[in-house]
Amino acid sequence: MIDGLPIVRKAFERTVRLVSSARLRPPVLEDLVPPEMMDALHELEGATSGRLNGQWRGTVGIDKNEFVYGVQHAAFINASFAYPRPNQLNRFNGDARGAWYAALDVRTCLEEIKFHITQELENINEFRTRIEYAEMHASFAGDFLDLTAANDHECLHPDPAIGYPVGNAVADAARAHGLNLIMYPSIRHKGGTCFAALSPHAVQSVAQGDVWEMIWTGDAVPIVQPVAKAA
Repeated sequence: MIDGLPIVRKAFERTVRLVSSARLRPPVLEDLVPPEMMDALHELEGATSGRLNGQWRGTVGIDKNEFVYGVQHAAFINASFAYPRPNQLNRFNGDARGAWYAALDVRTCLEEIKFHITQELENINEFRTRIEYAEMHASFAGDFLDLTAANDHECLHPDPAIGYPVGNAVADAARAHGLNLIMYPSIRHKGGTCFAALSPHAVQSVAQGDVWEMIWTGDAVPIVQPVAKAA
């Protein structure tokens, strides 16, 4: 146990994470340069890419050897760890090291993202935007720090200012014990189950799924609908 929380051994064949569909598009300059200039374009991308620089040199919070290479969608896996939120915490990671957050059901992901985007729109008092997200499926297997029965644990507090610092301490303790997976109840979707993978190597067999869109047309409740089905 860690901090009174049990460790369980489980396997989940398919979980789902939502990423901005903009990440699925090729570099905007790719169509503007001839083939013989592609190497120069990739070099330019590398000079300005936090993910590529992290893979080459490591970052403040993650060693280059922790990133994954030669597996499908490695760029998506590595980006989730190389691009944490600047100067902000998430529930189980800080601003130096990211994490791969996922859920068992896409509805849980949609509710989690809807909460955070709505908060940002509320901060600027402008509920008008449209965002597309693509499903990224992954499998997890191994030892999990299990918070699913710990609804009263402070790391699960709905207020980020209370829950996130405690969650980061829990994640640090888990990694110190060699655990790279946390399973916990969704805070924004009652009955949903969420995951936080604390290491790139814990994210397995990634494949793209469907595309969804959220549209805010003037109030805090968005329209949520599918856009495209996976091939």
